[in-house]
Amino acid sequence: MADALSRKLAILLHADVVSSTALVRSNETIAHKRIQEVFSRFSDVITQYNGTAHEIRGDALTAEFSRASDAVSASLLFQQSNEARNAEISDGVVPELRIGIAMGEVVIADNTITGDGIVMAQRLEQLAKANGVCIQEAAAQTIPRRLPFTYIDHGQQVLKGFSEPVSVFAVTVKEGSTVPPAESRSESQPPGADRGRSPLLKSLATLAAIVIFAGAYFGYQHWQKANLEQAVVEHAAKPVLDLPSLAVLPFDNMSNNAEQEYFADGITEDLITDLSKLSNLFVISRNSSFAYKDKPVKIEKVASELNVRYVLEGSVRRAGNQVRINAQLIDGESGGHLWAERYDGNVDNVFALQDEISSRIVKALAVTLTPQDVENIENPITTNPDAYDAYLLGLSFYYRSTREDDRKAITSFKKSIELDAEYSPAYTALAKVYASAAVRDYQGSRLLGMN
Repeated sequence: MADALSRKLAILLHADVVSSTALVRSNETIAHKRIQEVFSRFSDVITQYNGTAHEIRGDALTAEFSRASDAVSASLLFQQSNEARNAEISDGVVPELRIGIAMGEVVIADNTITGDGIVMAQRLEQLAKANGVCIQEAAAQTIPRRLPFTYIDHGQQVLKGFSEPVSVFAVTVKEGSTVPPAESRSESQPPGADRGRSPLLKSLATLAAIVIFAGAYFGYQHWQKANLEQAVVEHAAKPVLDLPSLAVLPFDNMSNNAEQEYFADGITEDLITDLSKLSNLFVISRNSSFAYKDKPVKIEKVASELNVRYVLEGSVRRAGNQVRINAQLIDGESGGHLWAERYDGNVDNVFALQDEISSRIVKALAVTLTPQDVENIENPITTNPDAYDAYLLGLSFYYRSTREDDRKAITSFKKSIELDAEYSPAYTALAKVYASAAVRDYQGSRLLGMN
């Protein structure tokens, strides 16, 4: 008897064998055996990471998870082990996988999974390289930032069957790190976390978070006139039309107080955001740039790895109300400095300091500004330095992604909104905390004040 239909929001995974037809043609018997063996091993890893393999057919596998971190960990661990095993094969029948991960609503029946979510996972898988993993940005945002993953921005991709572009990242394990071990069900969810919480209440918590996130996000997009979010440079892809391409590395915190790290990171992130608004400049995303945080870097190597021509680096020193920003723009090919400058001011005019740095970059790279670019640069989203500071502090907590830090982030973002009720990024960030907490099952309903 057929199972009843089950519809839910989940993290979906789609895996496919690279060049399976060529493998079968080379030796049908061996290829079939090895492909089945690959999927059997991958299914074991999926189960280990609290996932469920729903369907294995021919040269493809589909699975679902409740957490994106589990899906990524299972995928990366398997890819590592499969590469090692394939290295021992000498007959050329080498089954390599590509993996796509997405978040979406699906219908499950008779061990078959269907819906837009699994279709998107399949489209993302097709963008991955052999032995690689690609993930939808919405799913990646739910992964705790403390985990040792590096996200390489593939920009906005137009996927077959979807009307809106999708932001895509390739995900790898950070150099020198290992894939996080699987957590048991009891470890991934604290004892008593679900006690007294009905399935309806949990569903409402998740739904509320998603609605809040969607409303704030699209409201922010509309407020920004829909054209402030520019596509970033795709890793290893030649910049379109050979426009100048730039990576902004995390600015060093030179303050005597280590707690000012959030302020230096915030200055960096705002520069990335502001420069990304310019129509004739490609800027690498925060995720890719911050992979180099707290690491000794060689500019030429960074430029090569991110496929950019120019790199901006610098430092921030804050003492009380005084701020000093040192910045230098470097040619990634020659390693030569195009300019270096020191900017002094106070927290109240930090926006003006950022504008000066952006203007110098525009002049140095001879970037042509459109009227909309000029308007974007000259009109900051907020002029309230205290609201801005609370927002930056909230971001620092949000990126740590623990229960306690999520609560601190919520407090900071709410304070920012109280100080400036029209500060759209604070609303968006607040919604992201709620959404990611609910999806990660960080007692989302309690964070939402529902119980």
